[in-house]
Amino acid sequence: MNSTLSGYGWDSTLDTDFAPHAARGLVPARVLRVHGTLCDAITGEGPVRADISPVTSPDPTRWVCTGDWAALDTTGDPVLVRALLPRRSAIVRNGSSKRSDGQVLAANVDHVVVAVSLATDPDLGRVERFLALAWESGAQPLVALTKSDLVPEPQLGHLVADTQDAAPGVPVFAVSAATGAGLGALTACLTGGTTVLLGQSGTGKSTLANVLTGRDTQLVRTIRDADGKGRHTTTSRDLLPVPGGGVVIDTPGLRGVGMYDAESGVERVFTEIEELARECRFHDCAHTAEPGCAVLGAVEDGELAQRRLDSYRKLLRENAWIASRTDARLRAEQRREWKRRAAVGQARSAAKRGGA
Repeated sequence: MNSTLSGYGWDSTLDTDFAPHAARGLVPARVLRVHGTLCDAITGEGPVRADISPVTSPDPTRWVCTGDWAALDTTGDPVLVRALLPRRSAIVRNGSSKRSDGQVLAANVDHVVVAVSLATDPDLGRVERFLALAWESGAQPLVALTKSDLVPEPQLGHLVADTQDAAPGVPVFAVSAATGAGLGALTACLTGGTTVLLGQSGTGKSTLANVLTGRDTQLVRTIRDADGKGRHTTTSRDLLPVPGGGVVIDTPGLRGVGMYDAESGVERVFTEIEELARECRFHDCAHTAEPGCAVLGAVEDGELAQRRLDSYRKLLRENAWIASRTDARLRAEQRREWKRRAAVGQARSAAKRGGA
């Protein structure tokens, strides 16, 4: 196994996947970033720039993106991407509010860090959206509440608790690049594998990328004093190596986070509602006005926040609209394959850590 590529996540499963391409004399590479019809990629011999036109597809979810593993033809000028290897996971959002096209934000991801700035009050509904996409991909989500030095105790503790309520089963870390608080605990969870950083502009994603890589690779600007928002500093999705193994993908700030076939992801975000729904009198209860609805009963008793139920309904409605406009069978097959490959990759990573 090539030592350069192994540092970017290459393993024996990819060896098997690549065998047919190797027989054709093609070269394995991982996509670092995409520029229109070109991409920067890393091979066993070093970085190259390649033309992605040969693998252009009418399906946007099959477009080349950061994190993809590719088969390159390096015999001519320009270097050409001839094929993409099957993805283990993919972060997919709805690419447009008026259409139902999916947009892949990153591929072959093990961890998704949702960055949320504490310079302003966190938007928990947006956090839930990001987490639904992360769970759906098959990757493990985490939440990083950045700029925690701006919030005094006990308010910080309350904000962490509120975020934990909105993120069941997801580790939540309050971190500060200024003081270093919480960064050790966060980075310890991201050893090895591929981590993608998601969030709005000004949430500190590029700062986290610099912490993880151990160098000032990504440009960072200060937030605006007036509203606590940041200016766009990352303009492309960049895959960066992490000392000691693994890679991190920094992404531009996302204004819109549309659902794209993320029903199971939504269910993971709202596990308490799914559990309550099993106690409803009717198995197809919509949790609106039905008699014997355990979900509405929990809201009335104060056990479930109305905000959570409203958010749950909104995301399911949005997801159902998208699903009605796309091919559910093909998406479901693709999602099962991503999750199967993600499980294989995670098992291999765990075995490596256990043997280290």
